[in-house]
Amino acid sequence: GKLGPGLRVLDASWYSPGTREARKEYLERHVPGASFFDIEECRNTESPYEMMLPSEAHFADYVGRLGISNQTHVVVYDGDNLGCFYAPRVWWMFRVFGHRTVSVLNGGFRNWLKEGLPVTSEPSRPEPAVFKATLDRSLLKTYEQVLENLESKRFQLVDSRSQGRYLGTEPEPDAVGLDPGHIRGSVNMPFMDFLTADGFEKTPEELRAMFEAKKVNLTQPLIATCRKGVTACHIALAAYLCGKPDVAVYDGSWSEWFRRAPPETRVSQWKREKA
Repeated sequence: GKLGPGLRVLDASWYSPGTREARKEYLERHVPGASFFDIEECRNTESPYEMMLPSEAHFADYVGRLGISNQTHVVVYDGDNLGCFYAPRVWWMFRVFGHRTVSVLNGGFRNWLKEGLPVTSEPSRPEPAVFKATLDRSLLKTYEQVLENLESKRFQLVDSRSQGRYLGTEPEPDAVGLDPGHIRGSVNMPFMDFLTADGFEKTPEELRAMFEAKKVNLTQPLIATCRKGVTACHIALAAYLCGKPDVAVYDGSWSEWFRRAPPETRVSQWKREKA
């Protein structure tokens, strides 16, 4: 398709402070016509928790300025070495705000470069558009809903962080006052496992087998969680590719749960003296 009001491409890269600089790298080279989606700007900056969703009005205004309307097909990628890290979060954000024509570039910028496809340093200046955001609450879970679910067990709960952070044997990176561990009753499916060594998404057959191996039933309701609601979106994307489009993400995830939930609902092997 041709770039324009009907097709927009977004670079949604984000890196830990002190590692790589996402915006600087975008300015140096990106997919021709791509705009930079700054996840630090398009979030609820007033929340004490990490990377919380912005309001409908904030999201609508932000993506409208990127030339995106409700009729636009949006393609999201990022430059992470894994092939894909933050792009699924932006994919899910569009979906949770009622936009269905959104895709993730399989293989990411890493493979775009590897395949020798064109890049540019030209900044894109899309014509602003009008976007109407309508929050789809079925794809979003709050602290209260996840707490209630510990009793009702209506939803399966899957945590996408690495095994060490889930178990509490490894620290949460760059975290102050946040011990590792997980929500009681959650199952661990590290998001990196959904990707091949080359940075592509595994096939639906492989993904389905991974869910089955963890006894996660894709015909039943499912909540994805992580530390800040970012890599949880990889679970939503993997399930989507298996034909399940309705995985909800717990936006506050462990960053909120650790600070708010009763101690008996937090499971961790972390020993305070390690800190």
